Amino acid sequence: MTKIYKTALVVGAGAFGTSIASILANKFEHVILKVRSEDVYQNINDDRENSVYLPGIKLDGNIKAIIEWDEFDTNFEDDLELVVSGLPTHGIRTFFSENLDRFEGYLKREIPIISLSKGIDPETLELSDDLFNDFFPQYRDYITFLSGPSFAKEIMEKQITLVTIAGRSKKVLMDIATKLDTPYFKALPSYDIKGVLLGGALKNVLAIAGGIVEGLGYNHNTRAAMITRGIVEMLRFGKVFNARPETFYGLSGMGDLILTTTGGLSRNKTFGLEIAKGRKPLDIINSQRTVVEGYKTTKAAFLLAEKYDIRARIFKGLYEVLYNDANVEEVLEKLMKAPIKFEID
Repeated sequence: MTKIYKTALVVGAGAFGTSIASILANKFEHVILKVRSEDVYQNINDDRENSVYLPGIKLDGNIKAIIEWDEFDTNFEDDLELVVSGLPTHGIRTFFSENLDRFEGYLKREIPIISLSKGIDPETLELSDDLFNDFFPQYRDYITFLSGPSFAKEIMEKQITLVTIAGRSKKVLMDIATKLDTPYFKALPSYDIKGVLLGGALKNVLAIAGGIVEGLGYNHNTRAAMITRGIVEMLRFGKVFNARPETFYGLSGMGDLILTTTGGLSRNKTFGLEIAKGRKPLDIINSQRTVVEGYKTTKAAFLLAEKYDIRARIFKGLYEVLYNDANVEEVLEKLMKAPIKFEID
């Protein structure tokens, strides 16, 4: 594929950030991955692989890792056309506080940012758009948010994938969608930032719940019930944030939820399977390098439900399991003893 753009910068070399870098490598001459660790730096540049997160998959030759900004400033900054933030939600505030002037300078040049973060800050109960808007209030049109059913490994394998890209400016959204467009990957624009972000965050919680019920031996009936009632609860959260209901039935809502609650590559579902074995949440988290966004999002969702009086029995039940060591079977029994109400509110 002909390279028609110069340089893209991807901050964060996790699985998803690396997979987006591989998409951009189709159209950009240079895709720069900003990494923190020397081993990942050497692995990408010397072995053409990110073996920590995507072992056995070779990276394109125009993807390059950097650790220090000096190397980027000397060789690539003048040609920068796109920034991707692959940071987890809890890492956004620290990173952009430390690099505020740099990224404000990029935005002044009308270089857009794509955020891949899927979570809710458990301390402030903010979504990632709130965090970015705190830093760059005058550049909101240039900050966008990508979410949808997309396992990184399958993107790297060039499996056909559709996602949502949300933002405020039609011009910016269409420009980014064009930069991401390949024969196997397509981003569909949306103006519903809150709906897209809530779908991406809350489905991780339900994926953990799905892993738990599957791990306990419950089969398709139970999982189907959990998914459909989970969507109902997600819609209640969406109402608080003035999100559009139809967004939750699209790629970033129902699509992502189905993928992460049923797919074998879901970190959050795998986490739930381990919980079903009797392992403690922090023991699981401390034993791996990958981020389980749904763990912290469970707490944030619980606090939001309490603050806004949202009826969210599944989310609250999972919070009790993960944070108060509640017995899963007892939580399920309590859910089944809930008063009978009409299915549609």
